[in-house]
Amino acid sequence: MPADTAPYGLIIVITAALALGCLLAAFHFYRRRCLIDDTPTSRTRGVFIGLAELKGTAESETPLESFLAASRCVYYSYKVEEHWHRMSLDGKGRPKSESGWKTVAQDTKSVPIYLKDDTGLLRVLPDGAEIHADTVFNKECRRDDALYYGKGPEKAIGNSTHRRRFTEKAIPLHKTIYVVGQARERRDVVAAEIAQSKNAPLFLISTLDEKHHSDRYRLWYWLWLAAGLLIVGGGIALFQAQSLSPSPLGTLLLTGAGLYLLAAFIGWIWNAYNSLVHLRQRVGQGWSQIDVELKRRHDLIPNLVQAVEGFRRHESGVQQLVTELRRQGIEAGAVGIHGMAGRLAVIVERYPDMKANESFLALQRALSEAEQRLALARDYYNEIATFYRTRLEIVPDRWLAGLTGFRPCPLLEAADFERAAVQVSLAS
Repeated sequence: MPADTAPYGLIIVITAALALGCLLAAFHFYRRRCLIDDTPTSRTRGVFIGLAELKGTAESETPLESFLAASRCVYYSYKVEEHWHRMSLDGKGRPKSESGWKTVAQDTKSVPIYLKDDTGLLRVLPDGAEIHADTVFNKECRRDDALYYGKGPEKAIGNSTHRRRFTEKAIPLHKTIYVVGQARERRDVVAAEIAQSKNAPLFLISTLDEKHHSDRYRLWYWLWLAAGLLIVGGGIALFQAQSLSPSPLGTLLLTGAGLYLLAAFIGWIWNAYNSLVHLRQRVGQGWSQIDVELKRRHDLIPNLVQAVEGFRRHESGVQQLVTELRRQGIEAGAVGIHGMAGRLAVIVERYPDMKANESFLALQRALSEAEQRLALARDYYNEIATFYRTRLEIVPDRWLAGLTGFRPCPLLEAADFERAAVQVSLAS
């Protein structure tokens, strides 16, 4: 590249790179907003496997007491900062004042959260989540305050001004929270839970509502788009100022802005289309979960029935043998009874708990769990399929769906299955 054209090429490359970076940042927040807006707010009763969004109160069996505010909560995080100040010399030997805050103590604690709504409870394991909590304590004090050493370390940092700042965030017990995360099946009971997953695009627990987070992501989306447009305008103005044969500034600005907005429109179509694809895949995933549970029931129940029937026949035979031995013993008299005592003892030792009713109870539990799993899968499918059908009717998604061949999925209209309530002893 000739020396006289090098600055112009560099200006174009830098401007294009910065504008592209702004577009990427904007669509990062756009995808976050779409993820929140495109996920239906489920009831705890309708959560099974996959990404879920819920709203309810934060409950716990064993609530915490926050470190600074001493409030009952399910999560808290505190920080103690100490102020410092020192004088130093800059590169030219002139005195320079420096000051700041240094963290001298901090900690975070949480317990499993039971999110409660009007349909039941759902366990949320907060480890690894992005947590937005309430500020429950915020105070700055000096050494004469009991808080200074009561909740902070005894030793001071270098150049300390003996001022400390105490802040604490917490999710209070019974506080309404908003949760987005990956649902999975619990190992201890037939129920779902929300937990960290490397495949989940977002794991959020917040005391702020869905609208707040959606508006926040939307704001950042527009701010980054506007920043990119300003960068394009600034780059064109700089190019115009450096150019030896300048073109009309208005034409260049319109051309640059038009190209930038075209790229933004293409990016929107791309992200909106991918959002619909992901939603359709989640509907398909919900249907496949129903199929898996039906297959599980089909394979499990006949085997259980055969096992219980075989055990029943075996126990019936043993009981008949014992009855016959007793009858023979009565006919033979006391001597005969003592002679058959050893045979009866052997039977008792080999079959200490021959109770067919326990096997039938186990069969009943297995049947109940199979139906509960089907209920979980079915409720989740109907929830996500309903939301998908709604998305296909909303403008501008309706136009995009019509052009790209998206079609609504049918809902299940079978009778409701019974689902057992999860038994949890919550703190009042």
